[in-house]
Formats: sequence, structure tokens, C-alpha cells
Amino acid sequence: MNRRKFLGAAAAGAGVSLMPRVATAAEGELGARVRRCLDRALAAGSPSVVCGVIRGTQRHVAGASKKGPAPGGRTVFQLGSITKTLTATALARAVCSGRVRLDSPLVLPPAFPVPRKGPRRITLADLATHTSGLPSLPPNLLAHADPYDPYAHYRLDDVAAGLAETALSTEPGSTYQYSNLGYGLLGQALAFDDVDAMLRRKVAVPLRLTDTTTTLRPDMASRKAVGHLEGEPVPDWHDRVLSGAGTSMFSTADDMIRYLDAQLRPERSPLRDAIELTQRPHFTADQDLRIGLGWHISTLPGGRTMTWHNGGTGGFSTCAAFERRSRTAVVMMVNTFSEEADDSPRPVDALTFGLLAELIELVEA
Repeated sequence: MNRRKFLGAAAAGAGVSLMPRVATAAEGELGARVRRCLDRALAAGSPSVVCGVIRGTQRHVAGASKKGPAPGGRTVFQLGSITKTLTATALARAVCSGRVRLDSPLVLPPAFPVPRKGPRRITLADLATHTSGLPSLPPNLLAHADPYDPYAHYRLDDVAAGLAETALSTEPGSTYQYSNLGYGLLGQALAFDDVDAMLRRKVAVPLRLTDTTTTLRPDMASRKAVGHLEGEPVPDWHDRVLSGAGTSMFSTADDMIRYLDAQLRPERSPLRDAIELTQRPHFTADQDLRIGLGWHISTLPGGRTMTWHNGGTGGFSTCAAFERRSRTAVVMMVNTFSEEADDSPRPVDALTFGLLAELIELVEA
């Protein structure tokens, strides 16, 4: 998924020589495969990387670094757009409780004009499946943005002003077009001006995601990796308005393993019905991609169904993917910004998908 550059932010360089690494990894075939994946992430330009995997009943988290201590399961990274699946889970909870319907129109306070194109209004399902016709970003976001923290200045008044300038590119419900603005508005539709607390209350707390939050506690700050852009340290992103899109969420590999375990076995989760609803396909983008609520659904070689989402902020890149039938999942977090090239995916995405396919083969062997 294309992550457009913010005010000249460049992709992290690939092909960097592999430097000595410090790693925490268990012995055995599973650990060896993870270690190889970590090495490849370092070679692709990541200062450090952590990878968590689930294979049946096994859980394994390992990290590696070009220099200094290796990150571990409790090391804090910015999560990026994987957060959208949490926002979608909050929507699914509201649907399962009868509070809203997926075909409910997007409703915001009167000062926030919702754009229209054609006869049908934007629905909550349109926002959750990226079919609203909204652009990726508000038209007035970047004009006064700090290139290293592009959402920090944006306030609710700016959202209202931006919506007044926003035109839909397609009629709602007709076309897949990835939109951070759409997910930011979905968060506001579910909990106006209280999105971060809502995500903690409705998703993070029930799933025991203790380090998944937009506000760093002191103990989390001491465990946080430093983000990088082109090899240089950069600040974290901050956002209180469009945070439902994943612009400012922090998390850890341990939390993401718990989250992915709930995706693999929703029957053991307190959010079973909501999780099942998010994983159900709700829109077909093309022959290779279907869209759940937040989650993207693709087919792996051999016909297995992979459910996934990736993410990135100015100094971090992440990817999470799972396959339910084999109970296999992978999450990878690196502390550098990167984006896909015209002819290749981001390294973190390619490595995550490749490792998932390898682990599925091990289960089937």
C-alpha cells in the first residue's frame, strides 16, 4: 500500500551492507527462520527490527540491531496504519451491539460538512473499506505542517475547514481508494473528540494490549525505539484528531502477538463477534484484493488466504499478517521510514509475507 511522502520525506535506502547484529532468538527451526528474516531486514536498511510469530501453539519474538541492544517484545514502536484495524474493531463492536449499522451514514456535528457525490451518502462501511471517495489526506493538512510531525498542528477546526474544501473522487461505495482522512473521520464518528480513549476502552483493554496507546507512559518512553529517516533520528508523530487512522499509535511486538492471537482464535476472545465481522470481506477491490473492515485479504501462492495490514509513520514501518486455517501469524516492526517502489513492495512487507508463507509450509509439512 503506497505511503506517500510527507513534505519530501524520502524512502529508506535498500541494499545496505549487513553489519554485526545483536539478537534475542531461541534455538530451533522456527528461531532460525526468524533470524534469517531479521538479517534481511537489517540488510535492507533498518537500524533495528523486531519480529513476532505464531505457529500453532508456538509463540516466538526476536529482535536484532545493527549496533547496541536488540529490541525485544516490549520495545515500543509507532504502529502506523495497523491501528486502522483497531478502529474497525471498535466499529464492529458498535455494530454487534446494535448501536450503529454498517450502512449508517457518516454523521458529524453540523460544523463538519460531509462531502457528497451522487445520490448516496458516505456510510460507515464505506469509511471502513476505503470506498468513501475521500482523498488520502485533508486538502489543508500539509500547508502549515511540520515535515517531521505532519499531523501535530491539526485540530478539529481544521477538520471542519478541510471538509468544506474536500471533493469526493468517486461515488461512495463504488471504488477502493485508501484514505487516512476516511479512517480519521470514522474514529470521530464513533467517539467525537474522544477517539484515543475510545480505542483503549473498546479494543486495547479487552484484548490486554497494555502498551498500545497514543500516549507514552514514562515506562514506555524508556523502552521506545528511536525512529529514523534516511539513517537520521527523527521525532515521533503526534495527532489527536485523525488518530483513528493510525497516525500516532504506539505498540509492541508482544501486544501485536496478543492481538494476532485474537484474530487467529476469535472464539477465545471477548470480542469474538466483532473480530469475525472485521475479517469478513465487505468489498472486492480486484481479483487479488478484498477488503474487510480495516483488514486487507489476499491470496498466497498455493491458495491460502492471507489477512493483513501494514503501517508507517515518519520513522517507523510495520506489517502484520495471518492465516487462520494454519493458525499462523507474523508481525514485523522496524525503526525506519520506508515506502514501496514502483516495482517492489516495502522490505518490511515483503519479509512479513514471505515469512508467513514459509511458516505455513512448515505447518503443512
